[in-house]
Parts: sequence; C-alpha cells; structure tokens
Amino acid sequence: MIKYETTVSSVGEMVAEFVQEGVLVFFGDQAPEELHDIAALTTEAELVAPVAPGDVLELNGASFQVTAVGDVANENIGQLGHLVVKFNGLDEPEMPGDVSVTPGEVPDIQPGTRVRITSQER
Repeated sequence: MIKYETTVSSVGEMVAEFVQEGVLVFFGDQAPEELHDIAALTTEAELVAPVAPGDVLELNGASFQVTAVGDVANENIGQLGHLVVKFNGLDEPEMPGDVSVTPGEVPDIQPGTRVRITSQER
C-alpha cells in the first residue's frame, strides 16, 4: 500500500550538508521562503494512511525501513508536506516531528526525485 508519494520540485542549497549529517528535510512547495535553503521542496501530495514503524521509505529506488515516528510527524506530513527523515535507525524519535529510518547511502536528491512511503498492508 502506498501511504505517501510525492516528487521533489526544488532542492535548497544546504540540503547536501544536512544529508551528510544524516538528516533530510522535505516541505511542500508552499513552505515559507526562509525554509527553502534547508529543504527539498515537494509537489502537493496526500497522506493516505499514517506512517508507522515497519513501513518503507523509497528515494529514487533506494529503500530505508522506518524505525520510529514522532508524535506530530504524520500531522506535519499531512498538513504541510513536512517530513524530517533521520537516517539513525532509532526506535524512539529524537524530536516529535522525526521519522527515523535505517542508516544507508542516501541517493542524490534532485528535482524529479520520487519520495514514496509504503507498507505491506493491502
């Protein structure tokens, strides 16, 4: 089941630095201008079902298992397209808006990058 799917429309100047620290920040295209440098902006998309541990985040074909979801992460994704991915494999999120996933090589994030969160549920 696809829970969330969107496409990167633009990439802020600081995104690569954040990725080196194991953090990837997404925001919907409507994000305030002051956030554009730190985020990958995405096209409008609907959160079909809440993201949960065990789901899979796919970035241009690379897959990362979701290990933890913060208390406000689903609300942020659904309302703002705001997704904070931390590649730390934690089973408890550091911040309420975090989605922790298994560590791994993050593909180059560019306009056109596909972002998908899926579950095994049908």
